[in-house]
Amino acid sequence: MAYNWHEKAEKDWDDRADFWHANSKEMWETGSRKDIVPFFKEYVPLDGEIGDLGCGDGCGAFLLSKEGYRVTGMDISPRMVEMSNAYKSERLDFIVGDLNRIPFQENELSGVMAINSLEWTEDPFKVLKDILQSVKKGGYALFGILGPTAQPRINSFARLTGQQVICNTMMPWEFEKLAELAGWEKIAERHVLKRGVDKKMADQLSSELKQALSFMTLFMLKA
Repeated sequence: MAYNWHEKAEKDWDDRADFWHANSKEMWETGSRKDIVPFFKEYVPLDGEIGDLGCGDGCGAFLLSKEGYRVTGMDISPRMVEMSNAYKSERLDFIVGDLNRIPFQENELSGVMAINSLEWTEDPFKVLKDILQSVKKGGYALFGILGPTAQPRINSFARLTGQQVICNTMMPWEFEKLAELAGWEKIAERHVLKRGVDKKMADQLSSELKQALSFMTLFMLKA
């Protein structure tokens, strides 16, 4: 029987939904994701439509909408989208969708946020090109990519023993090269440093070394 990435990803994230929801608000407000919305605001204007691709329970999309953005959150998990609908408003909607088959039209979006979701796609290079097609020329995309020693990377470990997995983890520098090949321009980068890393020390380091010390690297790209 052929391995069905979509079905496996949908089931796995449905199963994870309750655990994710229990921790999501803390992550976005005070934890590892607290700097994402402020970073997004620095570059992405309020006009136009924003897609939160891999929105989980919708907390990040909700925070963007509170800042004045019109947002559509998309997730492969129907259970996640069911949870996210509690946040729905005039400027905020949610749909079930798969990044491998992105449900947005060409030039439909002014901006995109995709935090730790590209890694969960079967063909990240194709997905990056498809997202580029959905974003207007001059639009923006903010991607969050896990650092080399971030614990969630364990989700792709089994591939090294020959098993099929639904997580394509990549190094931040690999993402950067992949995005460039797909046609994106990097315009800014931020680092969510791992606990225990001295920020003043890290500020003196090169981008590559900062990536190595980060739980997650945030890339702001331009179409």
